[in-house]
Amino acid sequence: MDFNLKKLTSDAGVFFTRAVQFTEEKLGSAEKTELDAHLENLIARADCTKNWTEKIFRQTEVLLQPNPIDHTGARIEEFFYEKLDKKIPSRTTNGELLGQYMLDAAKDFGPGTPYGSTLITVGEYQSRLGGAEREFLQTSAINFLTPLRNFLEGDWRTISKERRLLENRRLDLDICKARVKKAKQAEAKAAAEQELRVAQTEFDRQAEVTRLLLEGISSTHVNHLRCLHEFVEAQATYYAQCHQYMQELQKELSSANSDTYPNSFASNANPSTSATSPSPVSSATLPGVSPPCLASTSTPGIAREPSGPLKIQDVQQPSTGHRKAKVLYDYDAHDTSELSLLADELITVYTVPGMDPDWLVGERGNQKGKVPVTYLELLS
Repeated sequence: MDFNLKKLTSDAGVFFTRAVQFTEEKLGSAEKTELDAHLENLIARADCTKNWTEKIFRQTEVLLQPNPIDHTGARIEEFFYEKLDKKIPSRTTNGELLGQYMLDAAKDFGPGTPYGSTLITVGEYQSRLGGAEREFLQTSAINFLTPLRNFLEGDWRTISKERRLLENRRLDLDICKARVKKAKQAEAKAAAEQELRVAQTEFDRQAEVTRLLLEGISSTHVNHLRCLHEFVEAQATYYAQCHQYMQELQKELSSANSDTYPNSFASNANPSTSATSPSPVSSATLPGVSPPCLASTSTPGIAREPSGPLKIQDVQQPSTGHRKAKVLYDYDAHDTSELSLLADELITVYTVPGMDPDWLVGERGNQKGKVPVTYLELLS
């Protein structure tokens, strides 16, 4: 107990002395031994390496784990597995989970239905995308994150420890220098000079050890450079797989849609129609008009001719069943029986018995003529 108390008292005295010395150095009232320029440059380079490695490491974790529980990117399960020194199990990715949901939904909706079969196709490719993502995460964690973590938790801790020891040796050296200057008697001065020589030797030895460790930062850069190349290679492979899967998926969906709904994408044939344009309404939706026995579809810009001759001048506007319509696109009449249209104008339209369902009779003031349904948006 006495020994421990003496050691504690001695350590407290050393700590207090160093604190005073350090404070006086900051105030400029005490001598400070400067490190050589080469060692100072190595220290500055090491600090820069540590700071940027830590930032890159943390941000890479955020990139690979977009749902962290805190700002460090750590996950609870990974924390426990790391503390138990066990291998972290491979987790299901969001893409794989989405694919499984789609496959399960297809079973309930019916695999033979258009929606169910499409869910199966998309779900299988989502699972493939999720598998590619999982391989990318595992490869990046092993080849990039692990070396950076090993540097921060291994090499850098050793460097930091030796640097703190070097700082203590420097403070001891400066204290010995101050004692030599203050010594008046010959015996006291000789004892102080002996302590100074010992302190100088210990400082030089520690400076050399620290220098060797700091020079190893160059090897760290080389190692991290190789890891960076492997990370980029893993990214390129992952994105190439995703691109390939998506191209294959688009081809399969396009083929399936053309087989199931051969006219559903006919509007893509004309760039003048877009997803934002209002959908044309067939004349079968006009009030008081019965739908035709056989429906047909048309593409804007490819208006069909009426099935039989129709004298527009003999057509009279019915008392009911006529509506207002907004013109979607310009249309030039091909003959005197048709009415030319200007985009965004409003006209009155109606149908007559025996008229092709893709055409209506349009009136603008005293002008009258046939107009294609696909160029109109019927208003209430």
